[in-house]
Amino acid sequence: MSIPIALIIFRLMLVPIILAFAYFIGKDSKLTILILMYLGLLSDILDGIIARKQNISSEKLRRMDSQTDMVFWLSMGFATWLLYPELIYDNGFAILVIISMEIMCYTISFIKFKKETCTHAFLSKLWAISLLVAFTSLIGFSHAGIPFAIAVILGFISYIDVVLIILILPKWTHDIPSAYHAYLVRKGIKFKRNEYLNG
Repeated sequence: MSIPIALIIFRLMLVPIILAFAYFIGKDSKLTILILMYLGLLSDILDGIIARKQNISSEKLRRMDSQTDMVFWLSMGFATWLLYPELIYDNGFAILVIISMEIMCYTISFIKFKKETCTHAFLSKLWAISLLVAFTSLIGFSHAGIPFAIAVILGFISYIDVVLIILILPKWTHDIPSAYHAYLVRKGIKFKRNEYLNG
């Protein structure tokens, strides 16, 4: 088993552990959950970098990584709901908007390409960082506030970017940094990729 796959599996295995801590132990486990979240994000950063360094960044690996990311962050959302349901209810509309955007991206991608989206765009990476900060605030300090608002705004913008990428691309591919880069792909113009940020 390659190191990138091991890191992806590690992140996936964190999902039931995080949910178990939230459900069975409750708020006394919030520090543990936050530590697991940071380890999960670290594994997400490293799996892509190592895969590119080892030249094994395949379509299958990137799709596996993308779907694992979605499940991982959903588990953090469920954990927050288990610990602080009032925070989720108070911010329900914003959360529904983000979930709807996610569903829309998948729907458009399946209609056009018969595959799920797998862009790993720059804005999506920024959104992941904002989610880290937002969940730290939500779980660690039972506070939504500015960190949550920033995460929602970045999430909305990143999903718009993904939708544009899907619509612009002439055929399905993975690791497209932005809608602008999707335009370059459509025009057959090559561009330089950052080995640390995109395959």
